[in-house]
Amino acid sequence: MLLVLEDKHKEHLSFLNDVGTDVVQEFCKISLNFIRKGANPKVYQSASQKLEVSPEVVKNGVEGLMYLLTEGSKLMLNEIDFQDSILCLGFSEEMQQAILQVYLDNRREVRATLAEMAMDLPHYHDLEWRFDVQLASRSLRRQTTPQIVCKLHLKDCGKDERHVMITDPVNLLHMTKVLDEALQEMKSPYCRRIVRNIK
Repeated sequence: MLLVLEDKHKEHLSFLNDVGTDVVQEFCKISLNFIRKGANPKVYQSASQKLEVSPEVVKNGVEGLMYLLTEGSKLMLNEIDFQDSILCLGFSEEMQQAILQVYLDNRREVRATLAEMAMDLPHYHDLEWRFDVQLASRSLRRQTTPQIVCKLHLKDCGKDERHVMITDPVNLLHMTKVLDEALQEMKSPYCRRIVRNIK
């Protein structure tokens, strides 16, 4: 699998063709610090003064490298796929090797950092259910009222949550149908693309 880079992204990274490999390595360090701690405008300002370019150009270059590192780490690209992904940027062989080495050395750490930043949503843990049937009441002697009682156990940030739901078979079939349609929708190419970008 290869990274798909937009023209705007390629344009932001094209600035790195005009600087040396040591500057690119420094930009990679800044990008890694950006991933770990967030943006630092002072770093952009000092780098722009040294390189005699605008802070916006430096910012775009750092964010472009950060995108390469985060997206490659999300997809756990191997060495060959990452190299093929950055070929279209027109970097020299030495520069490609420098970026590749930074990626290989830090991809697990970047992936772990991204996992920490991800939202921890409640997720399924267990389900208990019971089928109840009311056969008669004082007012109606011949009555059959089936009910399904479900207790859903969820885990949310290490805490256990329990939700009780009582429904009849018709509603349960409807819910099952809606959930099945949602699962089928998740298999569509559009949803797969979105999920791939979220991970």
